[in-house]
Amino acid sequence: MTEAGTRLEALERRARHDLDCVDYPAREWVASRTHEGQPVIDVVIVGGGQSGTSLAFRLMRERITNIRVLERNPAGQEGPWVTFARMRTLRTPKGVSGPEFGIPSLSVRAWWEAKFGENSWGDLGRIPKELWNDYLKWLRGVSGIPIENGVEVTGIEPLSDDLFAVTVTKKGAPERILARNVVLATGIEGCGRWIIPEMFSDVLPREAYAHTSERIDFTALAGKRIAVIGAGASAFDNAAEALEHGAASVDLFVRRKEIPTVNPNRWMEFAGFMRHFGDLDDARKWRFVKTIFDRNQPPPQDTYERCARFPSFAMHTGSPVLSVAYEDGKAVLTTPAGAGSYDFVIIGTGFGVDFAARPELSRFAGEIATWSDRYQPPAGEEHAQLGGYPYLSDCFQFTEKTPGAAPYLRHIFSYTYAAMPSLAGSAGISALKFGLDRLSRGITRELFLADADTYYESLAAYGEIELTLPQTHAERQAG
Repeated sequence: MTEAGTRLEALERRARHDLDCVDYPAREWVASRTHEGQPVIDVVIVGGGQSGTSLAFRLMRERITNIRVLERNPAGQEGPWVTFARMRTLRTPKGVSGPEFGIPSLSVRAWWEAKFGENSWGDLGRIPKELWNDYLKWLRGVSGIPIENGVEVTGIEPLSDDLFAVTVTKKGAPERILARNVVLATGIEGCGRWIIPEMFSDVLPREAYAHTSERIDFTALAGKRIAVIGAGASAFDNAAEALEHGAASVDLFVRRKEIPTVNPNRWMEFAGFMRHFGDLDDARKWRFVKTIFDRNQPPPQDTYERCARFPSFAMHTGSPVLSVAYEDGKAVLTTPAGAGSYDFVIIGTGFGVDFAARPELSRFAGEIATWSDRYQPPAGEEHAQLGGYPYLSDCFQFTEKTPGAAPYLRHIFSYTYAAMPSLAGSAGISALKFGLDRLSRGITRELFLADADTYYESLAAYGEIELTLPQTHAERQAG
């Protein structure tokens, strides 16, 4: 075994010991249920990336063990890190914590030092994304988190106020899972879809464009003229990938006249905001998030410089795409500065909330309350995009558009980016430990309250003797 292997083995022993040290209370407490002879899962988690697996770990520590984590991607490809995330490193500081549930021996730093040596952490700037993925795989293995890969959730059907039929496809075969609670840990686009403007999709053949969230064969772009649409970090990441794979040129088109240089997301990274934003009144929630959305965030410095070092890279600000045409095998884009032709277009225009576009939500999309259903901002503070986001409970539960019409929604939790206006910072690494506090509290609350009368009956019948008193004098005489 290598020296690093020996260190990792020792770390895993220490981690298991640490978990044993905080294994109180160890009692299993959730009563099992069946429905028409089929077992009912207490919590089905849709998504086995960092959020889904971290939640599973947290629930297991709360002694909720009747869970299933369903992940559509193959093992090792959960989340974006080795699929469509094209930055070189995480954007968050290396000291970020959350997945390890506060156990130091399970932290990314402990893993890194065991793998690369104690001194290596001090030399590290930010964590390479592939190594973050390796860390998450290691954490899943050590903590025993059960993930079912290759499982696609195709529908959620409410059978009663607290019972769902979750339809999945696994290796081409359908399966029907019964669940009491469902958590959507489906990432940034988990309440909608990635946006490809119709001006592109209606005009260009599919082989002429791709969204930044899709798999792209960058080697095929060598020697080609590429257009990238958008000013977010992923747009710059994809521009850099194209340039580094030999693209002849990359033109990046930005609608804004200036790209932002201040990142409001960095401002959010303090315990008061991330833990208690959800306790604010609606007016202040709206004001905070509208300001964050309006200001947007810039690409990281190193991401920008990956592009800027190429003479064949050009960034065009104040250049929205006005029209698209397809001529002689080229995409022709017209902006206020004129028209240009391109061999391939990469679209980085983000995502939109669209419940009906999600197969798991489409059955009851019209029942879910949005912010526009619950809050009307004062004049001058309107924001159409924010109004379409789901209006969630303090523990990430969907709420009803019409009170009383869909009570089952309290058992569907949305731990996705769409929770931003309600609870801030979800579906990201920085706020993970704070979000999991609320999310796990909501799940344990629902499970306990649902069977509170049964727990009382258990208390009333409880008769385990803990104290044996000595016989009295009269009892000794009678004996």
